[in-house]
Amino acid sequence: MFRVLFADLKPLMMNKYAVPKGLRPRELEAVYAISRAVAQLVDIDAALDQIVALSRPVFIFDNVVIFLDQGGPTLEPSYARVIGRGRSAEADLGWGDDAAAKAFTERNTVVRCEKLPGWKADRLNRRDFLGLPLIAGENVHGALVFGRFGGPAYTPDHIRLAEFIAVHITQLLERRKLVEQEASLEAERRLRRLQEDFIATVSHELRTPLGFIKGYATTLLREDTTWDDEARREFLNIIDEEADRLRALIDDLLDSSRLQAGTLRMQHQPVNLDQLLREVTLRALARYEQLSVQLMIGPQIIIRADPVRIAQVFDNLLSNAVKYAPGSQVFIEARLEGDQYHITVQDSGPGIAAEHLQHLFERFYRGAEANSSVHGTGLGLFICRQIVHAHGGEIMAESMPGQGTIFHIYLPCSLGSTDDKALNQEVIR
Repeated sequence: MFRVLFADLKPLMMNKYAVPKGLRPRELEAVYAISRAVAQLVDIDAALDQIVALSRPVFIFDNVVIFLDQGGPTLEPSYARVIGRGRSAEADLGWGDDAAAKAFTERNTVVRCEKLPGWKADRLNRRDFLGLPLIAGENVHGALVFGRFGGPAYTPDHIRLAEFIAVHITQLLERRKLVEQEASLEAERRLRRLQEDFIATVSHELRTPLGFIKGYATTLLREDTTWDDEARREFLNIIDEEADRLRALIDDLLDSSRLQAGTLRMQHQPVNLDQLLREVTLRALARYEQLSVQLMIGPQIIIRADPVRIAQVFDNLLSNAVKYAPGSQVFIEARLEGDQYHITVQDSGPGIAAEHLQHLFERFYRGAEANSSVHGTGLGLFICRQIVHAHGGEIMAESMPGQGTIFHIYLPCSLGSTDDKALNQEVIR
């Protein structure tokens, strides 16, 4: 990247304006300081602020504006500072749009003097603008404009110094462009990796139940052996379970795509959260023998929601706890906080490292620590977030390695209420 950066900036450094001649010591010191600022500062706004501060003592101007070509019919201001006269009347000042447009179009330095009515009495009505094109090779990014109010006119020395500043600002813009290109390429590489990992994961997840279904069906169809009723029932149960698992995987893929596209319709209605969580918990207990859940929730928490989709959120969270915190008791608590319900789902498992926590709800994301024996596509938590968002709520995770994980769900309180003192506590095994 640095070789590319140097190669692209070399034509700028060869520009005839890059090294002004005949500078006084103070001006020369400012020139070197500007060069250092451009070379060392990463943040472009901070670099521009420093360039303005370094330039002002040796080159007097009252405002400075950078206009950039954003592909529209006119240049757009992207950076502006009022330094001297006119700070109390900033909204009424001229910003040199015409000088910028001409410098950009003609690819040359432009000096304009505007004398508005009453300029002799009001110095702000005399406006001297110096427009400089921001040129990089064959490309013109925009224009730099310096403004003076009340004179004096720009001298040739000042113009050369301003052209030097314009060259260095162009270097900043080129560097930002290269950094953005590098970031875009990295994002594309990461997306490709995610897609490749997703294809590999989904292929594995699809083949596993298909392998069981095919294997046991083939075994039952063998003509060279017979099976007793108990063995046949066991094989059929396995086929049935694996078919359910395959259907759940396909449902997750479809739900993920519909939620991403915003085409999954919700059937909102009043829902008793206490009853819904009990039903979800009982289903999970029937599916996972080692699961233990403690509910702490009042009996009259009514929310307006799609019961199937909200249940899907808690199904996914309990399934996650079984996968990643096996043997840990799960605590589910719901409380009224202001105008929303705060629901927590907590386990005491191994926890999640900070670098994975921030990506937890991304589509297809699976943490590096995920055990290879744990099945999953990285869609469950993404689906949870999309469903909660579709209900006007929010979901987030809190975790530290070795201290378990807490999922926080916030849902708007549209119906009903409960008294925290009336919370029921019940352990369901």
